[in-house]
Amino acid sequence: MLPRNPYWLARSLAHGAAVAAGYAALGLSLLITFEVIARKLFNFSLQGVDEIGGYVLAIGVSFSFAYALLHRAHTRVDVLMARLPAVLQAPLNVAAMLMLAAFSLFMLWRAIETLHETLEFGSLASTPLQTPLWIPQSLWVIGLGVFALLTSLLALHALAQLVTGRVRALNRDYGPRSAQDELDEAQRDYGDSVSTTATPATQGDAT
Repeated sequence: MLPRNPYWLARSLAHGAAVAAGYAALGLSLLITFEVIARKLFNFSLQGVDEIGGYVLAIGVSFSFAYALLHRAHTRVDVLMARLPAVLQAPLNVAAMLMLAAFSLFMLWRAIETLHETLEFGSLASTPLQTPLWIPQSLWVIGLGVFALLTSLLALHALAQLVTGRVRALNRDYGPRSAQDELDEAQRDYGDSVSTTATPATQGDAT
């Protein structure tokens, strides 16, 4: 969507956060599997798996916001948008990015306030694990921070495109995904998977 500078750091953070969220979800699934088997066969429970699951869900979602934004995966109502001329779509796309940036900054501000209160009172979870709440809340704030950073940078980039008259590029980068966009992405992913599986076979035939 964007050139390497000055957005490469935010993009790298977004992708890294999404990968971390994926591994966390994988670890949670393994933990739940162990919990189910232990309860069924050995009448044993780890205690607190549901609590950990809640933390992983909240942190994983906040870590995935930025990645979803990069791929324009957030839901947008575009029934009327697609019917408008490009010159009218452009300011609406900029307004959408500006509002999203403002909302992400608001979420980050409230999350920081919540973390500050937790640290001030030394709050613990009212669960068997007695988890210090600053631990999951800190990770939650980090995820929202990456999202707020990326939305702010993208909003500024969209605004710059509007001011300089790059309407087509603006609508391509920040407009809602069309059915054709999703089809092109599916075809590209399919082509990548075919080339990946075909390469070892080709090398084997060559030898």
